Parts: sequence; C-alpha cells; structure tokens
Amino acid sequence: MQIDTHRQIDRKLCGRPLFVEDGQSRVELVTTDRMAADEAGLVHGGFIFGAADYAAMIAVNHPHVVLGASDVKFLKPVRVGETVVAQARVQEVKGKKYWVSVSVSKDDVEVFQGMFTCFVLDKHVLD
Repeated sequence: MQIDTHRQIDRKLCGRPLFVEDGQSRVELVTTDRMAADEAGLVHGGFIFGAADYAAMIAVNHPHVVLGASDVKFLKPVRVGETVVAQARVQEVKGKKYWVSVSVSKDDVEVFQGMFTCFVLDKHVLD
C-alpha cells in the first residue's frame, strides 16, 4: 500500500488508509470530541468531507493531485465516537482530469456521497 500523495496529512483528523490500489481506496475515520459541532455530539460535516477528500486523493495517488470541484450530499448525521469508512473509486480519466466517486458509511449505512473532480498537475500547486 504505497501512498504517493498527502503524506503529511493528520490521520486523526482526515482518517487512516485501510486500502489503496488501482484507482481505489478506503479510509477509516474515528470521530472524536475535537470534531463536535455542538453539545449533542454532532460531528461537523467538514471532517466527513475531509475523510472523503483524502480517500479521493489517495485513490488517484499522484504526488501533485489537487481537488478542483466536488458535488456532495450529506445523507445522515454522524455522532462523536462513531467510526466511518470512506470508499473511493476513480470513475473516469481524461488527460489530467479524474472523476472520483466517494461513499462514506457507518455500520454499512451510507452517510455521505460525492463526486470529486481531481487534477494531476505537472508540479506542486504552490510552485
């Protein structure tokens, strides 16, 4: 499981890779109190999006991959302490443009789905 991108990502905030191979990936995120949006323990959607985005990036798995756009739906809430799994699959590639579908589930119930448009650049985006 060689990961060639996003090597310094905080895996406690964006998830831990479980699988990366041939345009696919799976990332597990264990939610914590730091992710709570309110006193009821609702996890802020940005953390779920972050896990999905990370899964999309490592499914492409190129050192210079960046996110260009996304079309996402939050389907169910996630509570602090729950574990979610993001599964990503490259659906189409045209030149440097990749479309990656991502589904995030907890206990086999889908809580998030999205299509991520990723770009593989010739050099780092900050260069």
